Amino acid sequence: MKQKIVVRLTPSEAADPAITRKKIARTVGKKEEDISGYNLLKRSIDARGQQVMVNLSLECFIQEPFQKSIPANFSFKDVRNAKHKVIIIGAGPAGLFAALHLLEAGIQPIILERGKDIRTRRRDLALLNREGIVNPESNYCFGEGGAGTYSDGKLYTRSNKRGDINRILQLFIHFGAPDSIGYDAHPHIGTNKLPGIITAMREQIIDCGGQIHFEKKVTDLQIVNDKIQSAITADQERFVADAYILATGHSARDIFELLHQKNILIEPKAFALGVRVEHPQSLIDTIQYHCTTRDSMLPPASYSLVNQVQDKGVFSFCMCPGGIIAPASTSPGELVVNGWSPSKRNNPFANSGMVVTVSAEDAHRETKSLNIDPGHPLLFMYFQQMIEQKAFDAGGGKMVAPALRMVDFSNRKISNSLATNSYLPGLQPADLQQVLPAFIYDALATGFKGFGKKMKGYFTNEANVVATESRTSSPVRIPRLPGTGEHPQCRNLYPCGEGAGYAGGIVSAAMDGENIAAWIEEKLLRSSR
Repeated sequence: MKQKIVVRLTPSEAADPAITRKKIARTVGKKEEDISGYNLLKRSIDARGQQVMVNLSLECFIQEPFQKSIPANFSFKDVRNAKHKVIIIGAGPAGLFAALHLLEAGIQPIILERGKDIRTRRRDLALLNREGIVNPESNYCFGEGGAGTYSDGKLYTRSNKRGDINRILQLFIHFGAPDSIGYDAHPHIGTNKLPGIITAMREQIIDCGGQIHFEKKVTDLQIVNDKIQSAITADQERFVADAYILATGHSARDIFELLHQKNILIEPKAFALGVRVEHPQSLIDTIQYHCTTRDSMLPPASYSLVNQVQDKGVFSFCMCPGGIIAPASTSPGELVVNGWSPSKRNNPFANSGMVVTVSAEDAHRETKSLNIDPGHPLLFMYFQQMIEQKAFDAGGGKMVAPALRMVDFSNRKISNSLATNSYLPGLQPADLQQVLPAFIYDALATGFKGFGKKMKGYFTNEANVVATESRTSSPVRIPRLPGTGEHPQCRNLYPCGEGAGYAGGIVSAAMDGENIAAWIEEKLLRSSR
């Protein structure tokens, strides 16, 4: 018979199949030889006690032949002669997963990506890291695979009501991701592996007759009778289709400007802004695992922190164990930092965004000098841009980032020096009160002390506080009709993913892309009947 059970083991026990089998036998009250095999359904770490334990959810085969879990199967159709075509603007997770769903539906996807392919994009990232030179069309945010490709590949999401998370993970596995993402509680691919997976997706799309055009920046949308007639790129090429998916990501400010100029309804969306904090990974391991040296069978420790400081939420965002801080700017003269980890998470530092919620009142107060109307749909975007420009100026150029040690930050003191760090362009001690608005600085200064009480040793000058972490989510929402996904003004325009304000991370963006593609499939195939 088959039976689902949960067993608790030490890290070394969980890594040994023979010990795991013995534990299964004891748990189900059978002899060890009665256990023919098991499939791992879920693996999670419980570090709440002094002894760190691993919880394994298992499907056990007892006194019957073992059957290994069969990988999900996907059927992608040849769409070279498809009746319907869909333009997808943006080759991030929302755009790619929308394209894959359209292939299954027999609809031809045509992806227009402003940035470069995976391989070519690497050169621009190297130039950004080494010399601080930003290519506005090819950087950590723009290019094949979107922002996630070279910034970690974390797949954890709480958005289980938005779609089928398991299907998204199985698609990643189908294209080369490790099986472990299917059962780890916090699945992670890694920046070193994700590019190969994205390349495999691209090849599948092209092999089936879909199209992907790189360095095709959409600069205009031709609208006639409340419908998109064509998408026009910077080189004046026109692309025509039955429907248009807008999946441009949270940093495509020119697209937000274009929609506003064309009187296509967009709305301001509150977001969070702050800094990126970096500790030695060994310190985080010691705090979280209650040990002096991390067990070799345990992954580098992570953390998730949240605090309420007066009326402001302060919380960690995109925590990267064994990671690196990288420059994520999309325009010269602006400084944004982000974090990522390789698949082994074996760098000596742990970094995390630490951000504060921003209200419309906050953004309007801080941008008064710009004379922006409080109800302006781009209010939060202009606020975000203003802070990034201040950070660039405080760093002194070439993507050098302004920073302070953590205790110095909370004590409003300029650090004499900074801790060893992972940020390649370099850090410069600077007064971050001249970069961050007072409401953000004050909330962080108090929040760090509070986090130090929750995690003994977290509040330390061994940690650097680096400005600025400002691309937590889109500062704009592009509305769409419930149940159809269409924009309320343009009947064949489908806002999608993080840039439209409907996702936050790789998996939720991928699910949103699939949802949009399913709505388009239903509409186009219904019209064909």
